[in-house]
Amino acid sequence: MTRARRLNDTFDTGLVWFRRDLRSTDNAALYYALKHCQRVWCVFVFDTTILQPLVDTWQTRHPDTPPQDRRIEFILASLTELDDALRAKGGGLIVLYGDPAALVPKLAHELGADAVFANHDYEPVAIARDETVREQLAESRRQLLTFKDQVIFELDEVLTGQNKPFTVFTPYKNAWLKQLSAFDLKPYPVEKYAQHLAKVPSKLDRHLPTLKQLGFVPSNLADLKIPTGMSGAQSLLDDFTTRIDSYKDRRDFPAAKGPSYLSVHLRFGTVSIRTLARLAHEMSLQPDGEGSATWLSELIWRDFYFMILSHHPKLANGASFKEEYDRLRWEQGHEADEAFAAWCEGRTGYPLVDAAMLQLNRTGYMHNRLRMVTASFLVKDLGVDWRLGERYFAELLNDFDFSANNGGWQWAASTGCDAQPYFRIFNPITQSEKFDAEGRFIKRYLPQLEKVPAKWIHAPWLAGAERLAEFGVTLGKDYPAPIVDHAEARQRTLARFGK
Repeated sequence: MTRARRLNDTFDTGLVWFRRDLRSTDNAALYYALKHCQRVWCVFVFDTTILQPLVDTWQTRHPDTPPQDRRIEFILASLTELDDALRAKGGGLIVLYGDPAALVPKLAHELGADAVFANHDYEPVAIARDETVREQLAESRRQLLTFKDQVIFELDEVLTGQNKPFTVFTPYKNAWLKQLSAFDLKPYPVEKYAQHLAKVPSKLDRHLPTLKQLGFVPSNLADLKIPTGMSGAQSLLDDFTTRIDSYKDRRDFPAAKGPSYLSVHLRFGTVSIRTLARLAHEMSLQPDGEGSATWLSELIWRDFYFMILSHHPKLANGASFKEEYDRLRWEQGHEADEAFAAWCEGRTGYPLVDAAMLQLNRTGYMHNRLRMVTASFLVKDLGVDWRLGERYFAELLNDFDFSANNGGWQWAASTGCDAQPYFRIFNPITQSEKFDAEGRFIKRYLPQLEKVPAKWIHAPWLAGAERLAEFGVTLGKDYPAPIVDHAEARQRTLARFGK
């Protein structure tokens, strides 16, 4: 991987390969291409090695309906804005469809590009793809140059006093903050060299593909009013800036407007991590900066999980970070399959868990507190292998990012680095009482419980059939009875991990 500070070569022509960095500002690869090349073209490839598995998974789960994926729509809308921004500067976006390992070297050859510029990707599959591209380019004396862009610190940039990677977050965070400098947060001045953008050749100047051409039909993304592209990220950031001071106090309550809602934009790079970390860091230094400091910690967690994946690629193959937990015996058979299906479909009988899963299924979003609650419930109440839950989240989350998703699931399952101890088990009822006390979030997704008062909303079965009938609810008809007893499940989990 080419470190951004070490590029000294100059080229006649370059090709910028956009992947998960869909913005025309503060973009490392775009900046270095424009600075070091006389002419620069830009390309995005709709990767069929990613798209086809999405289609296959959808058809397996929903054989009677055509595939849809909110993330593909988000990308399409964001590409439209990126293309417009590049054209306004004299360039434009070449959009291809297929396997980038073959298409990118072929395009570089057609354009006569001396080098391809891209930003680092840390997932093993992506690293292997980039190595294939690098080798093919080298055959025609071309280069692939990649740069750090989606994190503040990567790989071996933050190490322990023994020069080893951290495996515990808090000391990593302290070292991260100690090492941070103004340079690390400085935006890349793309505009300074924008005149080197080259107009898209007429034979490659095509309209963006439609959803149908990509093999999908529209989802409910438009109805959800999720803002897309660089402008969407900026609008969310502007809004969050007005309430960041209350982030620490409000972030754990799913019915409150507490989070930034920027995670999907970070995932697809419609906003720069430097923009967010710079804002968080500057505001954290203010007298009332506790909310900003808490948000900055969440951004540092993101760096932490990328670093963990870089040093432990086995995680991408389903391995537990703590190897001894690969021997755990999870529930198997028909009952376990039924329990997993009930969890996926939001019919466990635990309202907070069910509401959270319905939120995910209907919107592709899940509040961070609820990610922990639902993951803990699947693993420690139902005894289902965490990998199944990890995979389900990967299919549905708008902001799905392997390193963070894997890290979160292994944290909840107690199999990961710096994970909660196996004997600390979330109680779904007390979590509900604490973080959705009035049941506002629950009732948003479970309207059949609208008339159930706060006293009983967190565990309706405790009200008894006669009282529930007064609220228009019959367990097993209007809402499921609980599929597991939490106290009994807790004992089974302690036995499972304690062996």
